[in-house]
Amino acid sequence: MKEFMFFIRKQSDSKTELSPDVHQQFLKSCEQYINKLKKEGRLLAAQPIERTGKIISGNENGWKEVPFNETPEVIGGYYHILAKDEQEALEIAKANPEFAFNKNTRIEVRSIKMKEETTGFTYPTEKK
Repeated sequence: MKEFMFFIRKQSDSKTELSPDVHQQFLKSCEQYINKLKKEGRLLAAQPIERTGKIISGNENGWKEVPFNETPEVIGGYYHILAKDEQEALEIAKANPEFAFNKNTRIEVRSIKMKEETTGFTYPTEKK
């Protein structure tokens, strides 16, 4: 199995865009999706991400710190999953309830690099 990250890209905040009842339905759908992935042994982690934060750049000679709000689209959360290949990861992502509840949602599906081929360095992971 390979590891993949799903980055949930959104242009709106579900809590403010959906009615309270529909927002609760959305949250329950997310819980069901997460529980299904856990039961299948596919989910390593999943968490929402706050819509505020900072972006830093520079080096020890000068740092720049700006608020994170450069574009209307933000990453609203992530899923760290296991899949046999990219096609299976895409199918898992297509079942995410974000698509049913939040228009303009996009999910970025990325394979996680476990090892540097040129140096042989294996990146640390926390396996439970």
